Amino acid sequence: MPMTTDKLSQTLFAIADPTRRGLLARLAKGDASVSELAELYAMSFAAISKHLKVLESAGLISRGREAQWRPCHLEAEPLQVVADWLDDYRRFWERNLDSLGDYLETIQQKTRQKKPSRKRRPK
Repeated sequence: MPMTTDKLSQTLFAIADPTRRGLLARLAKGDASVSELAELYAMSFAAISKHLKVLESAGLISRGREAQWRPCHLEAEPLQVVADWLDDYRRFWERNLDSLGDYLETIQQKTRQKKPSRKRRPK
């Protein structure tokens, strides 16, 4: 885990790994125990636990306690920080694509204006 308190960096670090993204996707469907999550991957229980610890440190999951069952629960709020950050770039690309669209429309109009009209030859 990076030595930072920046929520965006912590969240991006946590979701950078495909296994952790897979764990989050599974937890989006509902709570699950560590052993239920471990069944999804060909890795040790300890390895899954390490991934879960990274997700928990980033605030992306919480662990409850219901009798003998310790369910992991998705906490999606940190993902909003990522979504907000990405939204700035989405707007940037939309502006650039809109500009590109306007430019292409201008070129097409100029091309249409320059085309000589074809007159039919008399037969």
